[in-house]
Amino acid sequence: WEFNGSFYQPSAFLMMGIPGLEALHPWISIPFCALYLTALLGNCVILFIIRKTQSLHEPMYYFLSMLAVTDLGLALCTLPTTLGLFWFNVRRIGFDACLTQMYFIHILSFIESSVLLAMAFDRFIAISHPLRHPSILTKTTVLKIGLAIVLRGMVSLLPIPFLLKRLTYCGKTELSHSFCFHPDIMNLACADIKVNVFYGMIILLSTVGMDFIFIVLSYILIIRTVISLTTKEECLKALNTCVSHICAVLVFFIPMIGLSMIHRFGKNVPPLVNTLVAYTYLIIPPALNPIIYSIKSTHMREALLRALRRKRG
Repeated sequence: WEFNGSFYQPSAFLMMGIPGLEALHPWISIPFCALYLTALLGNCVILFIIRKTQSLHEPMYYFLSMLAVTDLGLALCTLPTTLGLFWFNVRRIGFDACLTQMYFIHILSFIESSVLLAMAFDRFIAISHPLRHPSILTKTTVLKIGLAIVLRGMVSLLPIPFLLKRLTYCGKTELSHSFCFHPDIMNLACADIKVNVFYGMIILLSTVGMDFIFIVLSYILIIRTVISLTTKEECLKALNTCVSHICAVLVFFIPMIGLSMIHRFGKNVPPLVNTLVAYTYLIIPPALNPIIYSIKSTHMREALLRALRRKRG
């Protein structure tokens, strides 16, 4: 413990693995390694294919590249501490290192939410105004949207580490996960955390919450447009371009909302449920998104097959 008058701050926190299954951590690490490997390789392949295939240089795939970079970042943020705990039982993480990891996890989560909103806007423009789509979403516009997304995440979350550093900590230092999460850290404080709770809720609702609302509104407008199409084939073709994005939205938002609710209101939720939802939120989307887009996107699939044939040849 570091002592400074009446102010106490732990030198480190202790991370937790899967409650009740500590003895099985080496075996449990096998599916985690598979998921991390899928996330890292899958998203790298997505980026490589888009970069090398000229026909994929359009807004939809630029946003997909942003999603892949974000997913890579999320996987790399949690991989060292999670596998370090499962393989070597390394539970200790320094206080400042924990705040740094937490900051980047939350930034990348907020960026992913915003990228999914941008992709929904892209699908709406492509379906509702197909002729104007290239002139509305130019390369410059897509770049500006990407920069705005990153800046929004960085600026809105910048006060969080400082709000946590001002708190006095005492007693329990065990986190609920093998990574650092804002509600998890602030609940270990023995000081008034009303400011942290209020700011956290405001930021969550004004960013991720608003993103989700606008995504829903985008799909309401898309459905209205699709209904007005003359033939059933046109309707199905239009909706088929949205399937991958809808899957990505559900895979990301459902566990994220669940984890936020558990940390804030689920005092009686079993620790195992809390842990599984947390891992689902941070590890499953980065691993599944490349698979979803590779399977559902004909252009991506064809480009991938062409690249594989060139390597064999």
